Amino acid sequence: MGFVKEFKEFAMRGNLVDTAVAFVMGASFGKIVSAFVDGMVMPLIGMLTGGVDFTDKRFILKDAVPEVKDATGAVVTKAVAEVSVKYGAFLTALIDFIVVAFAVFLVIKAINAMKKKQEVAPAAPPEPSSTDKLLMEIRDSLKK
Repeated sequence: MGFVKEFKEFAMRGNLVDTAVAFVMGASFGKIVSAFVDGMVMPLIGMLTGGVDFTDKRFILKDAVPEVKDATGAVVTKAVAEVSVKYGAFLTALIDFIVVAFAVFLVIKAINAMKKKQEVAPAAPPEPSSTDKLLMEIRDSLKK
């Protein structure tokens, strides 16, 4: 019974809910960034580089071999898939990462700026000690 209670406390803790919300927001933000990079940034980069489309750029290490069949339809040679290094997809993912990292940097910078403003706010003056209170009472009673 203690295990279930402990799990319930863990699951209902605010940090877990905040983390779940952040995860969902991060996934959505990742899709937005991917759409931005694929639809806006990469075409601009392609235009600047003379019309190069980076999505299909790759180094072919081994060409694909098609399947070979004889007249009866029996497979003589199996098909072999192409082996390639897809550097265009890597460049696109790298640009995605840079955009996300920059956005996170801006958010963290804004949070830190707000924290500094809260720290700069003047603190309330400390409450007088009991001795000071007693002396103020004596002073006030002597004034009467």
